[in-house]
Amino acid sequence: MTSLRRLAFPLLLSFVFATSALAAAQSEDERTANDPQSPGQPSVSQQIFTRPGIVITPASSVMRPEDAGLRAHTNHLIFVPAGHPLSSPVPDYTFAETPASMGCVYKVGPIYTGCNPATGGTNHPTGGWGAIALVDAYDNPNAASDLAAFSANYGLPAATFTKVYANTYFGTLNGMTASCSGTPPADSDWGVEEDLDIEWAHAMAPSAQIILVEACSNSYSDLFFAEQVAGLKVTQAGGGDISNSWGSGEFSSEVASDVVFYRYYWKVITYFASAGDSGWGAAYPSSSPWVVSAGGTTVNRDSSGNFLSESCWSNSGGGVSQYELWQSPPVITNGMGPWASFQYPMFGQTARQTPDLAFNSDPASGVYVYDTYGYSGWIVVGGTSVASPSLAGIVNNAYNRQGQAPVVGGFYTNQENNLLYSQEFNHVNYSQNFYDVTTGSNGTGHNAGPYYDQCTGVGTPRGKLGK
Repeated sequence: MTSLRRLAFPLLLSFVFATSALAAAQSEDERTANDPQSPGQPSVSQQIFTRPGIVITPASSVMRPEDAGLRAHTNHLIFVPAGHPLSSPVPDYTFAETPASMGCVYKVGPIYTGCNPATGGTNHPTGGWGAIALVDAYDNPNAASDLAAFSANYGLPAATFTKVYANTYFGTLNGMTASCSGTPPADSDWGVEEDLDIEWAHAMAPSAQIILVEACSNSYSDLFFAEQVAGLKVTQAGGGDISNSWGSGEFSSEVASDVVFYRYYWKVITYFASAGDSGWGAAYPSSSPWVVSAGGTTVNRDSSGNFLSESCWSNSGGGVSQYELWQSPPVITNGMGPWASFQYPMFGQTARQTPDLAFNSDPASGVYVYDTYGYSGWIVVGGTSVASPSLAGIVNNAYNRQGQAPVVGGFYTNQENNLLYSQEFNHVNYSQNFYDVTTGSNGTGHNAGPYYDQCTGVGTPRGKLGK
């Protein structure tokens, strides 16, 4: 399908002019402490550059309230810069973020002047261990070749890649069954999600195995079954991470579904989930206390493409859960409590708040994705669907083997969130390991601020330590 045909396709539901709400940059002292490679407070000639263009919301990313608890939507948006086509067989502009530029900003790759996408070349991250599973719905028949083309373009090593159909071959898993017996139906919108997920997990952790787990559909029953399959596959690989770039509004029975994220025999797996693209408000499964909830930022650059700062992306999800409430023993199989107490010092015995950590998600500062199933190659993609697999890759690259670990009394805890929040509370290593996003807002009265906020969580990563 050509890019012009794709642009006219009726399932592309919303076209909005994107001007990225960018707030003032942080003070020079604070930014320098958090980001030594940053040039400091922008001068008159270095003011933040706002890129004009169009944001496309694919049908798969439309959030329908009636789907909560029944079907999930993706969390990716497509950015079409003014004067450029929707997609292109070759990269025809240099501003979109690359493995090198994001590796530089987040200090998991070589640091070079300006962390500029136009000059990064092959300065991409290296490292990784075990496996990263990306759980998605439907099939992308071109996933393997798209990942290979993406890797070759940026000089990344070829991925150790496996596609797994979460179908009836796996039988019944913890009372769950799949709705299909063979290859799931193909879907081009979810196909973009899958390419985004596998390409950016690989970009941040090139040595990790990449496992794409395709659910039969976007129903929660099929996706939760696929989550079990992902757990089995990552366990067989020796551990790693599982990313979920999908979600829905919260629903009253969600606490009972949390069990798919903390199976006791999957001790070295860390789970991630996108916080959503609809501004302030919690979404599921991001609100589960057993996952790392991935919020979104805007990467601010000057007119030459040099990195300046990060701010809260105005559409990033994040908020207070309606249903993930504190529960005390003897209810130890679900909900929050002593086994999920990473936010306790801030909020006490109250509800789960999201997100936990953040990554660039603004479509106007979006990342390059290569997709040939429905598009003609290179597209610029944003949304918190970028954040979840990228953060999974960074944590994987940090050689984190914590996962869900047992503690005294037989409880299991989310060790990754325990680690993230412990640094927030004691502040000793915080400024070396994280960037404190203090500007921007994802809703009226919901501004980013010092340390934790309901847009960027504890902040964005800097380096591999403390992850």
